Amino acid sequence: MTKQSIFGRISTLVKANINALIDSAEDPQKMIDQLVRDYTNNVADAEAAIAETIGNLRLLERDHEEDVQAARDWGNKALAASRKADELRAAGETADADKFDSLAKIALQRQISSEREATGAEPTIAAQTEVVDKLKAGLNGMKEKLGELKAKRSELLARAKVAEAQTKVQDAVSSINVLDPTSELGRFEDKVRRQEALAQGKVELAASSLDAQFESLEDLGELTEVEARLAELKAGGRSQAQSQLES
Repeated sequence: MTKQSIFGRISTLVKANINALIDSAEDPQKMIDQLVRDYTNNVADAEAAIAETIGNLRLLERDHEEDVQAARDWGNKALAASRKADELRAAGETADADKFDSLAKIALQRQISSEREATGAEPTIAAQTEVVDKLKAGLNGMKEKLGELKAKRSELLARAKVAEAQTKVQDAVSSINVLDPTSELGRFEDKVRRQEALAQGKVELAASSLDAQFESLEDLGELTEVEARLAELKAGGRSQAQSQLES
């Protein structure tokens, strides 16, 4: 996995419009779950790749520091050899002085080589440092996106549960329709109404029978009065006939 491919993947994932992806999905829940898995895997891959890149950068930095230190050490050795040569030459020991001057030259050559190594590595270290900084920033962006995805998943799950509960309540309410004569409640109400009508009919029937009884009593009373008057008439007739006989 090259740095460029890692960089491209991180850039693509960070720029991804999560809301648009979710909105266009046939099953948002499955889409989010898949995105969470993909982002989690990509974050893990990016972390491993960035760790390797950082490790290589640290090796370059250590090599550079070693070259810088080597150049410093060779410079000190060249200075020491040169001073020793000057001392020997001042003492008239020309041959030995020349030997130390030769050592000083060798030390200076190695100092120059080490300096070139250090200088040559500096652009690479700078470039690698820039890459690592960008990769770290991209990785942080991926982690933020992953957190956003997980939050979206939690939100979607909560909304799904609420919607499911609302659906159950609505189904329960719809199953009890008091205005529907075919519903169980409607049939029960109709049965109650028939029972009420039957009871009312019995009450009215009983009242009619009672009225008839009272009417028969009234007729009986009228007949009794007629009989009494007839008896009275008869008694009166007998009294008049008796009086006529006595006279």
